[in-house]
Parts: sequence; structure tokens; C-alpha cells
Amino acid sequence: MKPAPFDYVAPPTIDEACGHLSEAGGGATVLAGGQTLMPLLALRMSQPLILVDINRIAALRGVSRAEGGTRIGAIMRQNEVIDDPTLASALPLLVTATRHIGHHQTRNRGTIGGSIALGEPAAELPATAVALGASAEVRSTRGTRRVAAEELYRGPYATALESDEIITAIHFPDLPTGTISLFRKVAMRPGDFALLGFAGLVTVRDGRIVRAGIAWFGMGPTPIKARRVEGALVGQPVADLDVHGLAELAIADTAPFDDHHATAEYRRTVGRRIFARALTEQFVVRRVA
Repeated sequence: MKPAPFDYVAPPTIDEACGHLSEAGGGATVLAGGQTLMPLLALRMSQPLILVDINRIAALRGVSRAEGGTRIGAIMRQNEVIDDPTLASALPLLVTATRHIGHHQTRNRGTIGGSIALGEPAAELPATAVALGASAEVRSTRGTRRVAAEELYRGPYATALESDEIITAIHFPDLPTGTISLFRKVAMRPGDFALLGFAGLVTVRDGRIVRAGIAWFGMGPTPIKARRVEGALVGQPVADLDVHGLAELAIADTAPFDDHHATAEYRRTVGRRIFARALTEQFVVRRVA
């Protein structure tokens, strides 16, 4: 099929892009990497009146360090995230998660802001942003605001963004010394959307876990923050982790579903196993019956 007719603009500044979105009154769609949007246009599942291409806006590019965190421009390509030495040092979990997105060819075009803005429930980056405590820098003609990643997602492909708003950057807080990354993804084939997976981190100090952030993808209608297991992990000696009990808590906040790829029960069962295995592989633990 061919896309329905639409107008096309490629503004050179954020202000001009926001102006187009405001004037469209909800009839505009933003083009960043286009890896999801272009097929939707071709199938006429998306029929915007105007397409706002933000790829020429230099202010949306680059990585910068500020006191207490890292700012990543919204149209930074996923392969650029993987190759960036600053991110490899400051945000290894983000780099690991990005390596699991699609294929090399799609990562050449896909952007970090586009993935986080889309809110695909089975995507790696939204859940990783939630686990890392990230926030989205959001701009419109009305000004700039910050939205915490865990408050951004309302449902499948539904976010707290208004129709005239654009994500300009993602902010990630610095991680304390002693932070360990955890990431697992289960898919039919490499590059496929996840059947399920999780992104997480724990901070260990003096043999005890003092901080934890865990979020699931493919386990509900949005990225799901695993609050119960986060609370249970904090204060635990790493030598005495009850990995099976923690794995049960890890899926307690999820809402898996049946589809033509897998059942909800499969997702719960495999979720327990990959979480327990991640803890077992990361720490020398004493299994508790």
C-alpha cells in the first residue's frame, strides 16, 4: 500500500518544530528514525495531516555530561549509543539494552528518543529508562518540562505526551559506585521483538544491596516497574539471596497476556527463571529452599 497524502516539513530548530505541532492541532506526527512510523504510514494505520521531520535539528543530537547525570539528545541513533565511550562508562545498562534492539541496519536509523516516545510494550529502551530512573525532557510552544520515565507510559503506545509536545532529550542520573547491571531478553530469534525481558541494576556496598531498579518489558501493556522485588532486594546480603523467592516477587507486579507468540503463563514461568538465573550468575549465592 501507499501512504495517505500528507504535508511534509523539516524544520531546522526545535521552536519551529513545536510551532508546526501546535498549529496542526493534533494532526501532526513526528518523524525521527521512522523504523515504526514508515510501515504504519505504508499500511495507512497512521494518517497524519503533516509529517514533522526533526532529523535536521542539530540541538537534538549529542551526549553531554552535567552534574549528577548524562543528557542524550533525542535523535541520537541507537548505534551511536552503542559506540559512545561516555555512555559505555556512565550507562553500561543502556548500551547493553540497545545492543538487543532489532538489527544493525535498523539501529542505524532508530533513535533513542523515538523508541522511548513510542512506548512499545515489548521494547527494550522504555523499560531500561524506567529501571535507570531516567526522565524525558519535553518541549512545546508552552515551554519545557521533565517527565519521569515511570510516569510517561499510560498504555500500549499511549504516553503522557500532549499532541503538541516533542521529546528533546533523555536525562539519566549517575549511578553510584558498586552498581551492577542486569539484563535479560527472551525472543524467538535474534532481532525479534521480545516475548519478555527485564532491565535492572543493583548497587552493592559492604556486601549488601543498597539500591535496586528493575523494570520488565513484554510483561504487560507498558514497561512495568517491579516495585516489590526492588523493596525486597534493598538491605539483603548478596551472599544470602533467596533467588527463587526474589524471582517470585519479581513477577508479582507484572500483568502478562496471551497472544499468538506466547501465553501469560509462559511469560510468568520464564520470567521467574531468567530473573533467578541473572541473580545467580551475578552473585555467589546460597540457595534458600
